Amino acid sequence: MSASHQIAIVGATGYVGGLLTEALIQADESPVCVSRRRPKRLSERAKWRHGDVMDRESLASALKGIDVAYYLVHALGDPGNFAELEQQGANNFTIAAEAAGVRRIIYLGALAQEEGGLSPHIASRHAVGEILRSSTVPTIEFRASIILGAGSMPFEAIRVLVERLPMMVTPRWVRNPVQPIAARDLANYLLAAAEEESTENHIYEIGGSDQVTYRDLLAGYAKARGLRRVMIPVPLITPRLSSLWLRLITPATYRIGRRIVASALHDSVVASDRAERRFKIRPMSASVAISTALADERDRLRQSGSASDGISNDLATRLRAG
Repeated sequence: MSASHQIAIVGATGYVGGLLTEALIQADESPVCVSRRRPKRLSERAKWRHGDVMDRESLASALKGIDVAYYLVHALGDPGNFAELEQQGANNFTIAAEAAGVRRIIYLGALAQEEGGLSPHIASRHAVGEILRSSTVPTIEFRASIILGAGSMPFEAIRVLVERLPMMVTPRWVRNPVQPIAARDLANYLLAAAEEESTENHIYEIGGSDQVTYRDLLAGYAKARGLRRVMIPVPLITPRLSSLWLRLITPATYRIGRRIVASALHDSVVASDRAERRFKIRPMSASVAISTALADERDRLRQSGSASDGISNDLATRLRAG
């Protein structure tokens, strides 16, 4: 990666922000982490600057001297009108980025086919992308399906469901096609985008090497963990009931879970091969992504000697043992 780039990650305290920070450091970069609160764990190689997308002045200061800015902010957990907040934040960010002379914006959006309309979550993700692309700063928007990596909300929901429930009743939407992407592959795409030379806007749909269903992911996790699980389809479970069920079973917050479950009704598969033609990245399959996520986590747990955030001590012990 070019040493001339000064890179900022706006939304550095989220899952993808942390993943990207680690990847940039491994690539011998010293990223600027921009967030409302200082990250709990901040590498000596990274810098932190206070920046709130609802406070344009703080963004102006945080983006000074920045060449490439990753925009990884969402408001799914906010109790208010999250779509309105996301668009307001994106507008503030584009104004600050233009004023600071940022040369490229890289944004992670959501992948979904638009037939039949979009859920509020997906529609908001696309609207934010439109706002960023309407600025004078060349913007790359990646649209990704669910991310398979320890710590990502979809992966943790799958983990808890399979670990806790020997028998599951599954709604109709678990048979919808998705094209999940491994955390490692997502990080590689985000890194590669910083090297783009084009001054035009681009949208790239990215995903793993195969299309699966949510049911396949549940079964794949169970297989990787050596667990026998029974799934009983119950078509009459609505998305609202699914989100309430998720609230009872998993540690995910209800607001985020409800909004993500509503988005699960969409087919989330790659329809364009533009990313495959542009980037020299050959993403792994869903089953390999699950095994890789668990193996990476076991390595981290063995090195740290303690349970990571969000993982019970009992589960951490079993993961260490393989």
